[in-house]
Amino acid sequence: MNSGFLLTYYLPDNVVTNEELADQFPDVTPEQIFKQSGVRKRYLTNPDEIGSDLACKAAKKLFSENESLVVEEIDLLVMCTLSPDFKAPSTSVFVHEQLGLREDCLSIDVPMGCSGYIYGLSLIKAMITAGLVKNALFLLAETSSHATHSEDLYLRMIFSDGASATYISKEGVDKIGDFVFGTDGKGAKSLFVDRSATRNPVDQKWITQYKDEPGNMLNGRMYMNGAEIVTFAIRRVPKLLAETLEKNNLNFEDIDLFIFHQASGFILHVLRRKCKIPEDKFFVYLEEVGNTVSSSIPIALKEAIVQGKAKRGMKIMLLGYGIGYTWGGTVIKL
Repeated sequence: MNSGFLLTYYLPDNVVTNEELADQFPDVTPEQIFKQSGVRKRYLTNPDEIGSDLACKAAKKLFSENESLVVEEIDLLVMCTLSPDFKAPSTSVFVHEQLGLREDCLSIDVPMGCSGYIYGLSLIKAMITAGLVKNALFLLAETSSHATHSEDLYLRMIFSDGASATYISKEGVDKIGDFVFGTDGKGAKSLFVDRSATRNPVDQKWITQYKDEPGNMLNGRMYMNGAEIVTFAIRRVPKLLAETLEKNNLNFEDIDLFIFHQASGFILHVLRRKCKIPEDKFFVYLEEVGNTVSSSIPIALKEAIVQGKAKRGMKIMLLGYGIGYTWGGTVIKL
């Protein structure tokens, strides 16, 4: 793989299998859970482990796996998480301190969720191309479990905690194509975390209501309208694919591998058929890790490389879509 574009990922130690979920929800079997979600295992943090902790572990793993990387050469840190340390300051400044980055290293947060990897890549490409920075560290980390109610089987069967780390230099940026973006805020509450910030914040009534939940749901509670999310994905993603091809002056046949946000087994199955993508060109890495939100694309990309499905010289389309609603796409060449 090109030394200007390196990546890895980190998953917490706690694994929850379908058998364990079925034990807690006796009305469903492990195979029914898999059929609905496409997931067999998901990873959860400890209660005191947050997004920035996962991000730092992913970053340290990246540096340990690539001895040629030097922490002191990083001059841009981009942090993507929907699980910030505080409302202020940005989470990236805490990660900056934990990793010992230089004082003249620019640190910025891009809390974009499912589209986060695409948005972050575009920011990094723009800044390196403009000559403002030379070497970027892109960290993504999510702890969805902290906002998931223990009785919400559908969310528990899909979502997983995890983090990823990507290093990009000028050499790597040259392999990243042009971008397509989009936003439709009308769908913002189809997937959102209520009582998680300054609009309608947690109050005593909320704490009393959730007194039997771990942490009293003080990080808010995630809600998802699954039918609306599926409808949005089916409506928007095929258009995004076509727009990304056009933006990069490519034909459908030019793409060697497609990696979409790993939303759920059902959504990925429907989208592959809707977009008429051959199975051998559509990489899925969901069954063993679940939906890790912003990290799902880089985790899948890393696994595609490890498994030999993504090889040097290939053109790979990356499409992110979901919470917001937001979406984005690009093409990279390994």
